[in-house]
Amino acid sequence: MSLAVSPQARDALQAWLETARALKGQSDNTEAAYRADVLGFILFMTGYRGDAQGLGALARISTTDMRAFMAHLRGQGASPRSMARKLSAVKSFYRFLADREGFEPTAVLSARAPKFQKKLPRPLTEDAARAMIDSVGDQGREDWIGARDAAVVTLLYGSGLRISEALGLTGADLPLGDSLRIRGKGGKERIVPVLRVARNAVETYLRLCPYEMTPGAPVFRGQRGGPLNPRLVQKVTAAARMQLGLPATATPHAMRHSFATHLLQAGGDLRAIQELLGHASLSTTQAYTSVDQVHLMKVYAAAHPKAG
Repeated sequence: MSLAVSPQARDALQAWLETARALKGQSDNTEAAYRADVLGFILFMTGYRGDAQGLGALARISTTDMRAFMAHLRGQGASPRSMARKLSAVKSFYRFLADREGFEPTAVLSARAPKFQKKLPRPLTEDAARAMIDSVGDQGREDWIGARDAAVVTLLYGSGLRISEALGLTGADLPLGDSLRIRGKGGKERIVPVLRVARNAVETYLRLCPYEMTPGAPVFRGQRGGPLNPRLVQKVTAAARMQLGLPATATPHAMRHSFATHLLQAGGDLRAIQELLGHASLSTTQAYTSVDQVHLMKVYAAAHPKAG
């Protein structure tokens, strides 16, 4: 289908992706999603307008064309969240074209994304988080597998790691110290604390693990010795939450939410927590934390240089 895209448009798309990567350090997955979103837009316009969408044709996109595109997405069953993401990618592409090619992007930039309710994360209580770790460790058919799963979930909660970050640890990161250097989304590095309980959990797993731990090998192994699949972590967490009677929102990622929320509830500084989580925006960190507004304002009052 990419044959319907002119070489000029294809080159512009690649240049935009490369610029976005250089400026924002976005991940391979994000780049692939952006490429698919914009390519989908160009291909739709090719069929809708009946000709290949070179730069000249893309410059003539109208408000009516944009409405047709949004209707097309809706007709395909795209969710409001998905439609908003696709439109955001197209708008970003057109801002790039406006700067590079002198496009007039108003028709595209004025297109409205559908409204949707953002799903706020639901962290666990401290007791539920501890119970989850214990229960996950009891799910494994073999002792080393139970110890492995408990170590992974302990790192999610104790250090605020994403699943991909925990499973990305290699033998070169061992032995774990008081802190750990993590390369997160977009290649951004951060230093996270490693609590003794997390170090102990990893050490217990390593003592039981039947596979040799070399510097380049993944710390967390699947049953046959390969890298642990994140779906297995999700599966064992689902089994644990059912056993404990916890809601469906008690996912591995909820352990990371809980890390942030419990730190803030204990009086932690919002910006420090932002750094620990590796968020580019403070607003993202706020969405991760589930605390009452009164407590949040107290934290701001205590931390803000102009407060008081």
